[in-house]
Amino acid sequence: MPSHDDIATPVKLEDAALYVAIELSGKSWVVGVKAPGSGKVGLHVLKPSDTPALIALIDRHHEAASGKSGAAVRVLCCYEAGFEGFWLARRLKANGVETIVLDPASLLVNRKARQRKTDRIDAKKMIRALLAHDRGDTQVLSRVRIPSVAEEDRKRLLRERKRLVKQRTSLTNSMKGLLRLQGIAGVNPRSKDFSSRLGALKTGYGETLGEAERDELGRLRVHLDLVQDQIDVVESVRDRTVRRGSLVAGAVLGDCDNDDRTSARIALLAGLKGVGPNDATLLVNEVFYRNFENRRELANWTGLAPTPWASGAVERDQGIGKDGLGWIRAMLVQMAWRWLRHQPGSTLSKWFNVRCGEAKGRMKAKTFPSTGSDESGACATPASECQETTTSMREFAREGPTGEAPRDLRLPCCVS
Repeated sequence: MPSHDDIATPVKLEDAALYVAIELSGKSWVVGVKAPGSGKVGLHVLKPSDTPALIALIDRHHEAASGKSGAAVRVLCCYEAGFEGFWLARRLKANGVETIVLDPASLLVNRKARQRKTDRIDAKKMIRALLAHDRGDTQVLSRVRIPSVAEEDRKRLLRERKRLVKQRTSLTNSMKGLLRLQGIAGVNPRSKDFSSRLGALKTGYGETLGEAERDELGRLRVHLDLVQDQIDVVESVRDRTVRRGSLVAGAVLGDCDNDDRTSARIALLAGLKGVGPNDATLLVNEVFYRNFENRRELANWTGLAPTPWASGAVERDQGIGKDGLGWIRAMLVQMAWRWLRHQPGSTLSKWFNVRCGEAKGRMKAKTFPSTGSDESGACATPASECQETTTSMREFAREGPTGEAPRDLRLPCCVS
């Protein structure tokens, strides 16, 4: 008797479609194919990144399915988002194959103590999810938005700066650690005169640094200077984008091309008090280019939506969902706190301060994961304040200073 993993529920012949699921790995590509009217999933193993063989496989099955049914057969393909990015989806789309990039965390799993996991099982699982999704069940998987080449390219600048800053912090901490091992404190490895002072530094027991340690610190400083020079270059490109956007920020954003519109939105947000060029670049290039239907979708994507746990008499709150990229959520939270500090007279800041009452410091921060509501039903926590700030900035960047302010826009046009 065939197992559950070997059978996929067939669809009606009038809804003929060829379903293809690709399980990607560095060792091989496992391709699951379900032909129209068939109850089984055929599995094929290809070499990794062998796109011509994949397209030939899809074309061969498509021709066979079209010849058997005597009608047009559409092809629907999917694979999980991950290390391969979106290049495969673009390649398949160029060959006329409709492709879905899905979030692997959205697929339902069996909650047994031990799960079976192989590439073959995962390919069949994706086929079943793709079938259900094509029938109209939108809850069986989450589609990942495929950005355009230009949208993906715009992300590189801020992500490169993030990586370089992390390297700079690591190098600085390594140098401080080496100095601290010898009882030397209060020396900034980033100072301009560090290299000239290195030979004169005295250890905690009154001697100069050893030759090997001094040479190691010198090499680390050279590496640190190189990283700092690269950060300066990246930040100059970022600032140039803001300046270019300032020239067109006063125009109607809809009349600009994509690059000018993006630069103008960055410049608009960077002009708000409490929002810097890094924040504005993050919001426009990482968040606002996506199509969110409402603030609930925006909160879910950023991981700021509440996650209640209610069953029978048990009812508690688990805090925010923490979905999506953690570093983006961290910057959004920092922006929300800076907004409270630099825009205390705004409607949003006053609302938050009233709801938090006399809570200060750590006690105010501890309420962040909470999702309680006031009498009007509005969420009254720092998490919701972050949601409101992000949503309002999105509307402000979309409409521009000449656009009609939306009903829920709480950001005053207070520039720095």
